Amino acid sequence: MVSASDKSPKLTPIEYFDWEEQQTCRHEYINGEVYAMSGGTQNHSRIALKCAVLLENHLPEGGCRVFNSDCRVNIVGTNDYTYPDASVSCDNRDKTTTKYITYPCLIIEVLSESTEAYDRGNKFFRYRQNPQLQDYLLVSSQDIAIDLYRKNPGGRWEILNFRAGDMVELQSVNLTFPIEQVYRGIDFSEVAV
Repeated sequence: MVSASDKSPKLTPIEYFDWEEQQTCRHEYINGEVYAMSGGTQNHSRIALKCAVLLENHLPEGGCRVFNSDCRVNIVGTNDYTYPDASVSCDNRDKTTTKYITYPCLIIEVLSESTEAYDRGNKFFRYRQNPQLQDYLLVSSQDIAIDLYRKNPGGRWEILNFRAGDMVELQSVNLTFPIEQVYRGIDFSEVAV
């Protein structure tokens, strides 16, 4: 969730990693520039956590690994790094790095008003450069709504829309669940202050 670019000089990836360790908030790194991550709402945080827990409970030990929003994703073929709300990697190459993963098969972004256009547009454009990515899940934090971008067998991306009462199917991790599972206990009438 990129909020604003810091007006600092461009950094190398190594400088970015060293610099960010000293910061109190996280920053995405795109084309040598750092972008502060905006804070989220309680609903945003709870929905992201529910998605990660659902995946963690589903996947057996050893093969695939689930990551929360503290894990960076390196955009394939670049030195760019983002922080999705959750991701899953089943690729052994991601076991060789400690500060990021590069080959997730699933990325989840919980949408907010300030980031939705970026998550659907430029961020998704970057993510889909990854040949391992199969599912890109966009989860609303304002109502019961999930949009799934799925790569079909021909390599083209298609969108599936899920609403209340629907079953969500993630082919990347062989998981089907009722949409309400990630919204249990969420109060959409809460007002952000």
